[in-house]
Amino acid sequence: MAKYVYIHIPFCNSICSYCDFCKIFYNEKIADKYLDKLKQEITTRYNQEKIKSIYIGGGTPSSLNMHQLEKLFSIIKTFKKDNDFTFTIEANFDSINEEKLKLFKNNSVTRISFGLESIDKNNLAFLERKENPENIRNIINLSKEYNFDINIDLMYALPTEDMTILNKDLDFIFSLDVNHISTYSLIIEDNTKLKIKNIKNISEDLDFLMYKNICKRMKKNNYLHYEISNFCKENHESVHNLCYWENEEYYGFGVSASSYINNKRFTNTKSITEYLEKYSQSYSENVSKEDKMDYEVILNLRLSKGISLTNFYKKYHKYLEDIYDYEDLVQDKLLVLDNNRLYISEEKWYISNEIIRRLLERKK
Repeated sequence: MAKYVYIHIPFCNSICSYCDFCKIFYNEKIADKYLDKLKQEITTRYNQEKIKSIYIGGGTPSSLNMHQLEKLFSIIKTFKKDNDFTFTIEANFDSINEEKLKLFKNNSVTRISFGLESIDKNNLAFLERKENPENIRNIINLSKEYNFDINIDLMYALPTEDMTILNKDLDFIFSLDVNHISTYSLIIEDNTKLKIKNIKNISEDLDFLMYKNICKRMKKNNYLHYEISNFCKENHESVHNLCYWENEEYYGFGVSASSYINNKRFTNTKSITEYLEKYSQSYSENVSKEDKMDYEVILNLRLSKGISLTNFYKKYHKYLEDIYDYEDLVQDKLLVLDNNRLYISEEKWYISNEIIRRLLERKK
């Protein structure tokens, strides 16, 4: 039973050089048609479960005009909500104002995730973004007045960046005093402007040093490192993203959105034209019990708490050690077994992909 909902809004006022998400420039007429199709999809697929979390991402959801946002929130009223319901919407600082914040508040939004990425002028030029530190601070303070929980996205490991620039970005973000910070090392993806320009990533050594610096400074500023790329103040973890890392089922609505329901993973078409003409899927996978256990391992080990051996047995009626031979990885201190949990220690998170690969290879 899916208790989590992701809704994709693919419109942006500008296209960033690094972005490979499904998006197009905002167009009022296309956006109106898109919301109609979104309503149709939700009405058709939603099975009336009580929903614990809704996350509206993109694209840039805040690029919609007031009338369209009102229409979106009207569609969302379709969902039955659990008592501890949380509601996140993504926004950029250049497309948000007090009028939209009031609308968010009046429609039960509890959390806003802002794409900041950097305040350094060279970084911003490289990313093809425009940010104004004074405007950022004003919007954050205004959001706090409306009592929103706030996440800030930080991007690092840019070719235009060194440790001094990274520290200035961190200083600025810490001065905002938000409850959650997500960090992303630049990955140059296919079908992005950076890939077309043949831009190369910085060295892995420098990337690692930047990651270590971020971890150290987050801890110093009282942020808990609860997931490989995510930090929060106590009790401010992202409820919605935890559903992915804890391998829970979820709905995905809108173009390119992915769902995991009734042991099946599927992704909507990535073509906005196709989505508007006729809702269809671009990918579908039936998930066996063995697949689910592998997903559990891969996703749980992104979290500081790792895999609960007790929960694993309750979900799959099998002991973790009967499926995966992890003893030598524990002996080599790549994994930690403590208090009935198997996890990767923070100092090894940078090589977590390699550790997880080795664990999966030890399947019995």
